[in-house]
Amino acid sequence: MFGRVPKKSDNTKFYEVLGVPKSASQDELKKAYKKAAIKNHPDKGGDPEKFKELAHAYEVLSDPEKREIYDQYGEDALKEGMGGGGSSHNPFDIFESFFGGGAFGGGGSSRGRRQKRGEDVVHALKVSLEELYNGTTKKLSLSRNAICSKCKGKGSKSGASSRCYGCQGTGMKITTRQIGLGMIQQMQHVCPECRGSGEMISDRDRCPQCKGNKVTQEKKVLEVHIEKGMRDGQKITFEGQADEAPDTITGDIVFVLEQKKHPKFDRRFGDELYVDHKLSLTEALCGFQFALTHLDGRQLLIKSNPGEVVKPGQYKAINDEGMPHHQRPFMKGKLVIQFHVIFPESGVFSPEQCRKIESVLPMRPSKHLTDMELDDCEETTLHDVSAEEVKRRKEQRQHRHREAYDEDDDDNESAPRVQCAQQ
Repeated sequence: MFGRVPKKSDNTKFYEVLGVPKSASQDELKKAYKKAAIKNHPDKGGDPEKFKELAHAYEVLSDPEKREIYDQYGEDALKEGMGGGGSSHNPFDIFESFFGGGAFGGGGSSRGRRQKRGEDVVHALKVSLEELYNGTTKKLSLSRNAICSKCKGKGSKSGASSRCYGCQGTGMKITTRQIGLGMIQQMQHVCPECRGSGEMISDRDRCPQCKGNKVTQEKKVLEVHIEKGMRDGQKITFEGQADEAPDTITGDIVFVLEQKKHPKFDRRFGDELYVDHKLSLTEALCGFQFALTHLDGRQLLIKSNPGEVVKPGQYKAINDEGMPHHQRPFMKGKLVIQFHVIFPESGVFSPEQCRKIESVLPMRPSKHLTDMELDDCEETTLHDVSAEEVKRRKEQRQHRHREAYDEDDDDNESAPRVQCAQQ
């Protein structure tokens, strides 16, 4: 149905969030969501995270297709995109679809509230090719702002605060200055008295735990599960784990994988692994055998077929020994080996050895020069030219061609145009 069978994960959490059995009908789901959403709505002092969980659970279970996927495979299958994806809509949108914008007489306050969302926190996470091949779990300790547990994010002992008179509750102040005759410049900046909060808390009433800041620092340990076959640049998201703030939907913590360069293997084209191996001329002509240590520590025996000759730069592949497919780790790509043949240095073989080698190698081309043809030829001497020198000369020639082309364009533009006059 979906092209693959995902690993089964928890499929009861959403029912527990709404407080209904797995056999609940659509009407029972609606009643349970309405009751819990009203109780936990932020405008009534409820828990914003609980309100968000309720909306996400109802969104999934009220959709027959998503509910079927969730019941069979759990939340992970929805996150992987089966059946239209697993990310929820804005929780206030779902709530307002039942009750309308001013459910608590707030004149659309929930509309304004839902537009305020905390920023996501993005971290780069360096991983080795071995970790991407085998999969691993990393425990990372992070610091974040959390709603003060003592004052529940109010900032004061009594929970009361007054409007800042410096900015009239806006959190911003506007100052003007004259910069010329009849010219005035306006500048907007954060109010220094309330530090942008728009409210004031008396020193006597400040919360002793957060000192009126409404949030405190907390350490959080996250377990980042790196699955087999994940790729460089892939993101792992922890929803609602970023900095908390009052009246704000908490943002996400996002880890972006950065693959470190491997000394031997190179990942290409998604799930293929490439490795270079050097062969002596004898091995290339007469056969070879060697052990290759893979990314999981296994020893692979690599050998040529009898009578096989390996050419310089030749590629050979082994199926199912490359990188695991991320969503199907039991399937793997190819392991590709490029062979580099190392030729012996000049002068290593004596004339006698050369004759012995020639006796077993294929015969030379039959065409031989006669003595008369040799007398007509001029003697030459070969010398080595490096690949770098050839590349440099090619670039110089291309540069000269571009310069000549540009000069032709300049000449054409400066030449007078011939105009025809109609008689």
